[in-house]
Amino acid sequence: MEHKVVQLFSVIICLLVCNFFYSESAFATDSIHFLKPEDVFENDKAGLQIFCHNANTKYLIHIWRSLTMHLNTNIDNYDLYDGKTPQEVVQMHDDNQRSWRFNLFGTKKSNKLKINPFEDICIGVYIYPSNTHKYTMSMTQTRVDILKLMLTVLGAMIYWNARRLSRNPLFYYLCGIMLGITTSIIILVYFTSKLLPRGKIMYLMVATGWTMSFYILQALWENAHLIAVQYREIVTWYILGTSFISFVVCYRFGPVTNARTKKLIEWFLQIGGLIAIYYSSYFREASFFCCIVMILLYNFPIVLIQKGRSYWKNMFPERRKLLTEDQYRKEGIRETNKALDELKGYCSSPECNPWKTVLRLKDPIRFAKFMEGESHLSDDESREHDAEITRIIEECEYTDDEDDF
Repeated sequence: MEHKVVQLFSVIICLLVCNFFYSESAFATDSIHFLKPEDVFENDKAGLQIFCHNANTKYLIHIWRSLTMHLNTNIDNYDLYDGKTPQEVVQMHDDNQRSWRFNLFGTKKSNKLKINPFEDICIGVYIYPSNTHKYTMSMTQTRVDILKLMLTVLGAMIYWNARRLSRNPLFYYLCGIMLGITTSIIILVYFTSKLLPRGKIMYLMVATGWTMSFYILQALWENAHLIAVQYREIVTWYILGTSFISFVVCYRFGPVTNARTKKLIEWFLQIGGLIAIYYSSYFREASFFCCIVMILLYNFPIVLIQKGRSYWKNMFPERRKLLTEDQYRKEGIRETNKALDELKGYCSSPECNPWKTVLRLKDPIRFAKFMEGESHLSDDESREHDAEITRIIEECEYTDDEDDF
C-alpha cells in the first residue's frame, strides 16, 4: 500500500514538472518578443506579452543615447510590468494576479517608456480578456537625447559658476521666488486643515497625509498642461501673487552676507550640478568620469593643462617640416629685409649713439647711404652674388644630367 502511494505521488510530481516546463517553453516562444530600434510589433491577443531589448555595447560616443518603447493603443485597462528578464516579468505578473492591490499612484499610464539602452530590460503588457486586444509596440532610438545633453550642460554650468551664483543677489531673489511658489501649497494645506473638524476624521487625514499629498502632486503634475490652459487666469494671478509675496520676504531679509553660509550654498550648488551630470546619461561610467574631470579641472586647472600639454608633446612630438629650395630662398630674402628694417629703426631711435656707431664702421658713407634708403649691397657685390647663384644652378643641372645617365 505504501509503495503504491509513493508511486502515485511520484507520477503526480512528474506531471506537474512536465506541465510547468511545457507551459514555460510555450510561453517563451509565443509571448516573448525581442525588439530593435525601428521595429514595430502588432498584437491582437489577450494576456501577457513581453517585449525585451538586449543591452548595447558601451562606447563614449553613445553617452547621450536613449531608447523609447511606444505603446499605441486605445485601451485604458491594461497593466505594465518591467524587469531584467522575462522570468522576472512573469513573476511580477503572477504575484499581481494572486493578490488584490490598489494602485494609489497609478493615475495615468504612460504610452512612452524610456529604457536604458545599455541594460537588458523587458516590458510586459497585460491586456484583460474582456477588452479589445489589438495594439502595437514600437521602439525608436535617439542618438543624441537633447534633454539629457541640456541636463549635462546645465549641471556643468551650475557647478562651474556655483561660487559666482552663491554671491549674486539676483540669483538669491530668483531662488527665493521659486521656493515661495513651490512651497505655497503647504500654506494652503495648513489653512485647509484648520477648516476640518477635529476627531477621528482629522487623525485619519493626518495618518494618510503624506500619501494623499504625493497622490495630489502626481495628479497635478500629469495634468499641469490641462490646468494651465483651462484655468490660465487663476494660475497667472496665483503665480504673480506668490512671486510678489516671496520677493517682499526676500527683500525684507536681504541677500546672504555670512561667508560660511555662502560657502554652504556654493557646495550645495556644486553637489546639485554633479548629480545632474551623473544622471544625465544612461552610460553611468562615462557620466561619472565627466564628474571627476569637472572636479579636477575646477580645482587644479593650470597644473592639469600643463601636465596634459607635456604628456601630449612627449607622446606625439611635432614633426619638423623641411623647406624646399624655393621656400628657403624666399624665407632668406624675407628675414634679411626684416632684419635690415629693424637695424634702420634701431639706428634712428634715441637709444643708438650715432658717433660710437660711426667709429666702429669701415665705410661710414656707405652706411649713411643705406640709412637714406639705398641698397645695402654695392653694384660689385650684386654682380658677384648673381654670378654665384648662376654657377650653383649650373652645377646642379650638370649633376642631374650625370645622374640620368
